[in-house]
Amino acid sequence: MTNPVTQAATLLKEHRESIDRLDAILVYTLGERFKHTQAVGKLKATHDLPPSDPTREAAQIARLEDLAKEADLDPAFAKAFLKFIIQEVIRHHKKHQN
Repeated sequence: MTNPVTQAATLLKEHRESIDRLDAILVYTLGERFKHTQAVGKLKATHDLPPSDPTREAAQIARLEDLAKEADLDPAFAKAFLKFIIQEVIRHHKKHQN
């Protein structure tokens, strides 16, 4: 018979290993995303386009909120997370404009 404390420790370790893998996926995915947004920023600067596109941003936020609901993730958290990313992207785009 397995000790409940040992079982809990094993489960805790497994969950933490999964969290570590998912954190790595998030970081690499964000890195890939920012490579593309940097390219967009350079294109915008080259063609004298504004660094921000409020219509696109609103559509992306709505899309992410829907995805969050499907994924059983708090849509408000997903919205705040994407807004943070968008602010960072716009900051980078403005650098390219200068």
